[in-house]
Amino acid sequence: MSILNELTPVEVRRAGWEALREKLGPAGALKFILDYDRGEGNYTELRKKIFKGKSVKDIIQDMKSGGYA
Repeated sequence: MSILNELTPVEVRRAGWEALREKLGPAGALKFILDYDRGEGNYTELRKKIFKGKSVKDIIQDMKSGGYA
């Protein structure tokens, strides 16, 4: 049996935070947590709507002009 099966959700979050803090340091762990987002809605449908009618070349150009590539 895994120890995770015995931990409460609070204990799992605490253990996760400690692991992040040990690996990344306090600032890096906080940066990870602030950047982490579970999101909401239907990812696939949203992407279909956002990229409708665009080619891969168009998307890459949008990324470059936005400073992402």
